[in-house]
Amino acid sequence: MSTTAAQAMVAATARLRAAGVDDPARDARVLLAHAARIEASRVTLIAPEELQSEVADRYEQLISLRAIRVPVSHLIGERDFYGRRFKVSGEVLDPRPETETLIEAALAEPFESVLDLGTGSGCILVTLLAEQQGATGLGVDLSEAACLQASANAVLHRVAARADIRASDWFSAVAGRFDLVVSNPPYIALAEMDGLSAEVRDHEPQMALTDGGDGLSAYRIICAGVRDFLATQGRVLVEIGPTQGAAVGDMMRAAGLVDVTVLPDLDGRDRVVFGRNP
Repeated sequence: MSTTAAQAMVAATARLRAAGVDDPARDARVLLAHAARIEASRVTLIAPEELQSEVADRYEQLISLRAIRVPVSHLIGERDFYGRRFKVSGEVLDPRPETETLIEAALAEPFESVLDLGTGSGCILVTLLAEQQGATGLGVDLSEAACLQASANAVLHRVAARADIRASDWFSAVAGRFDLVVSNPPYIALAEMDGLSAEVRDHEPQMALTDGGDGLSAYRIICAGVRDFLATQGRVLVEIGPTQGAAVGDMMRAAGLVDVTVLPDLDGRDRVVFGRNP
């Protein structure tokens, strides 16, 4: 018996809802668009039509994976961030809307050079270079797979000529001084990992989520070393978990940074800590 796109979407929504997926109707729609290789905005147009067997098969596979909580971004291979579409995979942390708070803060002052520590998908570095046309940047990550993903996104958004991406354990392969240093490091404490959603806990790279300790070890490394790589009056901006503002702010002050400020995200939660090199 043939099935229309609308019927398939209704069935998929019910299945995802039963599996505990947060927004099942949205996910069913996005995945149908991906299976049919059309824009999500055109799903309504094909709703009355019968699904071709190969589209139905692709859709079935996608819904099966989503039902076991594989993130939509991993299934379609991309995620929107700051008005651009980034290629992602299970090898890198998904770009998240909260990180746009860091982007806004970074763009509040001009810069000619930027260092992104733990670049992951490259979404922060690539966005900053795309927004600040004259700037150059270095992105480093311990993961070779992340470096490849970031390089692909730099090419995709036409900033590759201004982006140097290399494997590095924090500052180990970094040289020079930068106007701006940014990082969204692993900040979830090991004790908090069990409380994460299945999408995050089971499908995102552990090393991008947690330091395996109290969630603050990356900030200790960054604060201890960052002034050696900051230009005079250079800025450092790090994303944090909502309870870490005071601790990270204290680390920055202890390292000799000034104008230390904790910035909230759109939900009013502490999200970014700012410091300046004197």
